[in-house]
Amino acid sequence: METRIYVGNLNKSTTQDEIKTLFAQAGTVTSVDVATDKGTGLSKGFAFVAMPTQADADKAISMFNAHKMGDQELKV
Repeated sequence: METRIYVGNLNKSTTQDEIKTLFAQAGTVTSVDVATDKGTGLSKGFAFVAMPTQADADKAISMFNAHKMGDQELKV
């Protein structure tokens, strides 16, 4: 069963590829959905990462909560 993980406090310029590359260190990433403002198209500073198993998701949470990405500390 696929598990979605909330990833907050992202820099507004962070791309889906950057997030996928980071989280792939913890396991397989099924998808990355960066929340964007409908009017401007700019990132809202959070995303959802989907991983195929709860074990991969748990590993990603423990690896990347409070992880520095750029100048921001992630909230996973």
